[in-house]
Amino acid sequence: MIAKTGELAAASAPTSADAALLEKGQSIYRMACAACHASGAANAPIVGNKAAWANRIAQGMDQLVNSAINGKGAMPPKGGRLDLNQEAIQAAIAFMVNSSR
Repeated sequence: MIAKTGELAAASAPTSADAALLEKGQSIYRMACAACHASGAANAPIVGNKAAWANRIAQGMDQLVNSAINGKGAMPPKGGRLDLNQEAIQAAIAFMVNSSR
């Protein structure tokens, strides 16, 4: 379940919807985001680095999605994958956020 803020709902075990979203997000992350977010290329925050993600997560899901869609710093719009729709970007960000808490 996605809360209004776009954060995954706090629960002891993820729902099947959460699990499906994170699985989809992981697939998109591997395909479109990992080249930079796994290595820190161009100062991209590395997935799993809680300190690097804390301030970004605090800004909220809407801001993260906006940055991904429009580009930020060295990251081009949609990470250079203009074929990705907003739903795919949201799933990838949900995976990265969930992995970086």
